[in-house]
Amino acid sequence: MEFFLISLLNGVSYGLLLFMLASGLTLIFSMMGVLNFAHASFYMLGAYFAYQLMTWLDAVIPGAGFWIALVAAPLIVGLIGAVVERYGLRRVHRWGHVPELLFTFGLSYIIVEMVQIIWGRSTVPYAVPRALEGPLFTLFTTHFPVYRAFMMGVAIFMLLAIWLMLTRTRIGLVIQAALTHPDSVEALGHNVPRVFMLTFGGGCALAGLAGVIGGNAYVTEPSMGLQLGTILFVVVVVGGMGSLAGAFVASLLIGILQTFAIGLDWSGADLLARVGIQVDSTSFGYSVWSLTLPQIALMLPYLLLVLMLIVRPRGLMGTREN
Repeated sequence: MEFFLISLLNGVSYGLLLFMLASGLTLIFSMMGVLNFAHASFYMLGAYFAYQLMTWLDAVIPGAGFWIALVAAPLIVGLIGAVVERYGLRRVHRWGHVPELLFTFGLSYIIVEMVQIIWGRSTVPYAVPRALEGPLFTLFTTHFPVYRAFMMGVAIFMLLAIWLMLTRTRIGLVIQAALTHPDSVEALGHNVPRVFMLTFGGGCALAGLAGVIGGNAYVTEPSMGLQLGTILFVVVVVGGMGSLAGAFVASLLIGILQTFAIGLDWSGADLLARVGIQVDSTSFGYSVWSLTLPQIALMLPYLLLVLMLIVRPRGLMGTREN
């Protein structure tokens, strides 16, 4: 019971971090039809900006650096994203989706190289703030950290804020209308290109927020975007391209799946033995059945991706074919 509850909590917290990252990409794709390959790089920028701001500000106002960075770093990343859309992506957009993909693909490597030039190739000491250190509660013999609960709370708050913005505000209604009827929205006097710029910048800001939250919970180093970037596209495809609700469900599913797989030291032979099938250790192919779940945990999301594309190409809640 202890293993199940703790693994479930850890899986949900990891899944909510994935959702924070995937929500921005989902908004950008649903609004602009752009699959932003540089999205995970903006996640990395959020972590590095937060680390630098925290380092500078804690020297002046001890203990306040993280809380200021929590607001300032996503805004800086969002501003960079808006500039990229205005002066880069918008010029490429006229040539179609393939040039857009190539543009964002190249941009992701430029960002990584710039980060390595400024902060180096090794990890930086971006730590959890002292106010959020320690356990929140103890379940049996395992402590659940305060910071993981904080991550979950920020992700849920962000989900509610996005939903309220899209359904209860004027700008949200304009964004939804521009998604399907951009010419009509422009005829009503709204600046559709500006809406696109704000959407792209807002999506990048959400990635930056995920970096601020996830950078100190895990590791802040130049390859962090690459590590989560591939999982990010699995989440978006499995949930359904352009579906925010689908991204939320897929994030939790993948987070829980990977967490339990890492914690369960079961092999294929063990699972077969539980149903009464014995595999001879000298038989052909036994090495495959002897693989344990932790050994294949990193492969499971991609296996889920392949199965989803075969069975339901539009994803769990998507409205269009991938």
